Amino acid sequence: MWNSAVLSVIHQMMVAQTDNGGETTSPSSPFGSMWIFLVGFAAIMYFFMIRPQQKREKERREMLSAVSKGDRVVTNGGLFGTVVGLTEKTMVLRVSEDPNVKIEFLRGAVSRAVSHDEDDEDEGG
Repeated sequence: MWNSAVLSVIHQMMVAQTDNGGETTSPSSPFGSMWIFLVGFAAIMYFFMIRPQQKREKERREMLSAVSKGDRVVTNGGLFGTVVGLTEKTMVLRVSEDPNVKIEFLRGAVSRAVSHDEDDEDEGG
């Protein structure tokens, strides 16, 4: 796609140079007409890649700050657990009640909070 656009611009420049009755004119900068493509490409990258990623990261930070004791969460490794302890950087999760197993994780290791509806579906199936 970009190759054909670049070739088209180069072809138009060459045709414009020889339109003066066969005499060639001095070459102009190829970036003079391509700045529109560069600005358009930057806008597309922002709206389709950068902005959605920033939105997801903001939602994740809000979710991690809203987690409290008693919440069920899933870690990036797939462990389900109940939050029993919180600090600014870590969480202590109870992953089993018989025997009582507690594991300390970084807050960033929590993938998502699990609602009670999801929790019931996971246990049932």
